Amino acid sequence: MDHILNDAKTTRTESNNEDPITGQPGAHPMGTGLGAALGGALVGATAGTLAGPIGTVLGTITGGVAGAFAGKAIAENIDPTVEGDYWRGAYEDQPYYSEEYSFNDYEPAYRSGWESYDPASRSDWNDREAVAKKRWESEGGAANMSWDQARLAAEDAYGRIDERAGSKPR
Repeated sequence: MDHILNDAKTTRTESNNEDPITGQPGAHPMGTGLGAALGGALVGATAGTLAGPIGTVLGTITGGVAGAFAGKAIAENIDPTVEGDYWRGAYEDQPYYSEEYSFNDYEPAYRSGWESYDPASRSDWNDREAVAKKRWESEGGAANMSWDQARLAAEDAYGRIDERAGSKPR
């Protein structure tokens, strides 16, 4: 179900990322697809090495299915609905919070942070900040605040995902 958010500065639609088949919130087609592609390629290449061309084809199919489930599991650890709800309730308690900005101003920064997390690379924030900034700019964050003002919110969101993934304690 989609929700319309309105405030003095912004009107937008927020999605619960519903699964197109089941209608359940929290669908992650990008993670599923990425897992399928990576898993299929890896398993297919391994099987091809061991069993020849037929093994490559069968391995790719089997790996694609297994990879899709693995990718879905990874992506579901980053549920945008859960992350948005968390930050909506926590943003005013952060040390960088300024009363001149609403949650709708901070939200693109938080989103850019959690969407920049790459579970395959296990990179730290310093390696992913440029990706987060680019996402933030492309989602219109720069219209409301500077990157210097948004950066700490993006880093917080990245760190929350990184911590939950077990990379390192915050």
